Amino acid sequence: MTSHQPFTHLDGAGAARMVDVTEKTPTVRSATATGFVRCGTHIVDALRDGTAPKGDVLAVARIAGIAAAKRTPELLPLAHVIGVHGAVVDLDVTDDGVQIAATVRTADRTGVEMEALTAVSVAALSVVDMVKGLDKSVTIEQIQLIRKTGGKNGDWSR
Repeated sequence: MTSHQPFTHLDGAGAARMVDVTEKTPTVRSATATGFVRCGTHIVDALRDGTAPKGDVLAVARIAGIAAAKRTPELLPLAHVIGVHGAVVDLDVTDDGVQIAATVRTADRTGVEMEALTAVSVAALSVVDMVKGLDKSVTIEQIQLIRKTGGKNGDWSR
């Protein structure tokens, strides 16, 4: 059974607001998110052979994901500016496409779930951008948080 809590990003009148975390004690926190870019066999072959016309797709996507994690507050208006102290973005070519996992870590007053999700999202977008000349039908699927640690609510996993 899920407990229902009030929306912390709404004030008494229902207007959006940033949650004040000033009084919270910084703690070590982490979050891991995953996603998948589904693509055809010819794209998978190009990724495995390193023959994609735009270059090293996985390296570019990895860097894009890390950069995105650090810029999350610029993209999400109510996200806090926090120290991203660690970000790892892994991409694995499978027979059906590219599996992406990102883990982001901090020692701050609020969690890094949005940073992990943003890292996966932008890494996936980068893969699409790098292969769209070969096939415009690639899709991004199942971006989701799979684990988080630390903070007031403790650890969680899907």
